[in-house]
Amino acid sequence: MKNASAIWYVSFALRNPDAGHHRFARQTRTFTNEQDAKAFARTLLIETQDISAGTINPHAPRRVIAPAAITAWAGEG
Repeated sequence: MKNASAIWYVSFALRNPDAGHHRFARQTRTFTNEQDAKAFARTLLIETQDISAGTINPHAPRRVIAPAAITAWAGEG
């Protein structure tokens, strides 16, 4: 569900403990500001490290936060 005023997204995949090594399809949530996206990402870090985030096109400047950088990004104020 895309919000018309959304600027940020957080995409994630949660593992299904009953599915062995398979995981759920990726899910994405959108946010109107970076602070809300960071707060949501911090809640997900308890369950998974498979999280990425960024700005939604055509918002500029374009930012993409890779899974390897999510912990540092979400930990910023």
